[in-house]
Amino acid sequence: MRKFLLVMLTTVLLGALVSGTLVWAKDLTIGLSFPSLSFAWFAFLEQAVKDKAVQLGGIEVVSLEAENNVSKQISIIEDMIVKGVNGVLLVPIEVEAVIPAIEALNKANIPVVTVDRRIKEDAPVQVLCHVGADNTEGGRNAARYIVEKLKEKYGEPKGTVIELTGTPGAGPAIDRSTGFNEIMKQYPNITIKSQTANFRRDDGMKVMEDFIMSTPQIDAVFGANDEMILGAIQALEASGKFNVQEVITVGFDALPEALKLIEEGTLDATIEQFPGRQASTAFEVLVKFLREGVTPEKSVMLIEPRVITKDNLNEAEKSF
Repeated sequence: MRKFLLVMLTTVLLGALVSGTLVWAKDLTIGLSFPSLSFAWFAFLEQAVKDKAVQLGGIEVVSLEAENNVSKQISIIEDMIVKGVNGVLLVPIEVEAVIPAIEALNKANIPVVTVDRRIKEDAPVQVLCHVGADNTEGGRNAARYIVEKLKEKYGEPKGTVIELTGTPGAGPAIDRSTGFNEIMKQYPNITIKSQTANFRRDDGMKVMEDFIMSTPQIDAVFGANDEMILGAIQALEASGKFNVQEVITVGFDALPEALKLIEEGTLDATIEQFPGRQASTAFEVLVKFLREGVTPEKSVMLIEPRVITKDNLNEAEKSF
């Protein structure tokens, strides 16, 4: 009996040792906090995390959306700390506002990995790793595509381009717009008109309606996510002023609905940022740290986005 107990004790001690705290080799509870299920992209990310948890085995995922409310996201993380989760996978709503919640996770010795959206780079907190798309490069890719299409249309890059930006303060909104305008400012004959549509389809439609009323000529529209560009397309189709087939339209996220419109020829392109790959990579990094004490080699892992058009629909991560 004594020998049996010794074997059992040894098995327990072989569990992952993390920050001085022993955790079972298989039994983990990981919190997932993300902005809102009203964005289809996050629903896809959440499912990818849950699928990876099933694949790895022995992991309970506590998944809670914050309804795009920073205060609620902070409260959710505080509750996760109280419940004693082993680690947290976090999609922060804003780059700065959730820093107090991460400070609380640090004090509780609960490792956190950010996915898709990162926090402010010089924040005085510890994040095990960030896994996301290179959103700045994604913005550049969208701009390059539009520039090439304008060249085809006019023989040179010129015209009026509408930019629908994301939620102010959100990392992807900042980075995608930065990359987009970095390229566009190289072409003085292209006029850029920008306004936020908060990553929402309804806002995209309303903002686009205002641009349609106030802008005599619109040559291209870039929506920093597919929800906004889909709303913009609705407004263009309903306007009677512009033929959506003659306006260059580019989204971001490669949602199934956007891919379908690309196949039909209504939407020209979208930027694929591979959310499933982001989510599964971030989750694996966190689990490997918890179970084996393995620290990731890189503190930031960025996946290069890809322009998806009718010619390479099969390269999109999602299907329709």
